[in-house]
Amino acid sequence: MREVDWQKTGRASSYAAFINAPMPMVTLFKTLDIKPLFKLKEEGHKLNMLFTYCIGKAASTIPEFYLLPVEKKLILYDQLGISVIIKNRQGTLSNCDIPFSDQLDTYEQAYLERTRQVYESCQDLELTDHMMIGTSSLIHYDIDGLVNMYCGLNNPMLFWGKQQEGKLKVSFQFHHVQMDGLEACAFLERIQKEVNQCPES
Repeated sequence: MREVDWQKTGRASSYAAFINAPMPMVTLFKTLDIKPLFKLKEEGHKLNMLFTYCIGKAASTIPEFYLLPVEKKLILYDQLGISVIIKNRQGTLSNCDIPFSDQLDTYEQAYLERTRQVYESCQDLELTDHMMIGTSSLIHYDIDGLVNMYCGLNNPMLFWGKQQEGKLKVSFQFHHVQMDGLEACAFLERIQKEVNQCPES
């Protein structure tokens, strides 16, 4: 990862417009059909692992996901990761960062090993050299969406609740310097495409 001159990137106009915005985060809502993942779930794969893999696969095709505003700097990353929230063995929440790989078996191995480590240790496990995509799954609750408060963390974040007959309502929050609505909508459409193709991976 390295700092880049924001004026020489495709995000220059958005940087100038939104870097000092008091509330720079934007949230989009979309309902996704995750039924194509059910076959793999029945074969023993964790549904959350499969869905976060599809998130990473979709993000890896969109250049804006590799750029992130950090304070007043624009940082270019060459690696992506998925951050998941784990309910650890003490019943509290811990953060677990997972390096993304476009190979499903490689990603699954890292997901299982790192989430197990966080569950047992009750300690956060972070990757500071990856551009992290945050996720939060409230799978026991039927929610229509979620808008998070801006807390100074600029990473993109996805939230979802309980799936209903294969339908999953997803909220996607992102920093307007990092991407515009067009890229965000393309990302959500791409997730659906990756979900549809996941059994072929």
